[in-house]
Amino acid sequence: MAQPAQQQTVPGSDFVMEPRPDYGQDTYRGSGRLEGKVALITGGDSGIGKAVALAYAREGADVAISYLSEHEDAEEARRFVEDAGRRVVLFPGDISDPAHCRSLIERTVTELGGLDILVSNAAFQMDRPSLEEIPDEEWDYTWAVNVSAYFHLVKAALPHLKPGASIIATSSVQSDQPSPNLLPYAATKSAMASITASLAQMLGERGIRANSVAPGPIWTPLIPATMPPDAVASFGEQTPLGRPGQPAELAPVYVMLASDEASYVSGARIAVTGGKPIL
Repeated sequence: MAQPAQQQTVPGSDFVMEPRPDYGQDTYRGSGRLEGKVALITGGDSGIGKAVALAYAREGADVAISYLSEHEDAEEARRFVEDAGRRVVLFPGDISDPAHCRSLIERTVTELGGLDILVSNAAFQMDRPSLEEIPDEEWDYTWAVNVSAYFHLVKAALPHLKPGASIIATSSVQSDQPSPNLLPYAATKSAMASITASLAQMLGERGIRANSVAPGPIWTPLIPATMPPDAVASFGEQTPLGRPGQPAELAPVYVMLASDEASYVSGARIAVTGGKPIL
């Protein structure tokens, strides 16, 4: 059944979405695949990041959650991790600031004792029907959050990452099939995929893997917070499966890429798109 038309202010909250996203709280079963690892997830308070935080904790990882300002959403993510018996720390703040990115890495290492998995997932987008309607500052901010933060996080994390560590970026089907009304966002997601491919080659000799996930339309707070109500109501209908994906349907891919079972998987981009192919 399609979701009703709705709209929120940026950054949005999953508590007022109709229906609320599925994070796997009633379905995900861990099997110790990340036992003893430490993960930092940006945008871990909601959407894909929240489902990944839950899955990582149930797989045995301690989790640091970076988020902007959605404290109620973040507290639920904290409960997900704590209910799995793992340690969790919450770090609010704006990752468009390079100093904050560096602080996230240092605080994660200090408070959780290391870093094995870096998930660069937080993103910003805005629906604009024409180029003239894209404010210059919005263009700059989109690149700062989606691309520059990824660079600064990885650069700060490298001294702490050991052989076997995993870097995972959230790209998008938009990187290959850009919607004109999401021009800045689509461009940044293409850049993230390219950066990840470069990192896989650059860091292979250190035993560090880098991969990306390319989601299709996923039901997260980003959607009602950045799209007009009519677009929200039809969101996901264009996929072969005819619906948007749920965050819980992404988490197993992030678990696989973070686990030692994926020890020879680097430079990959995995599509989770409801049937829409990527190049």
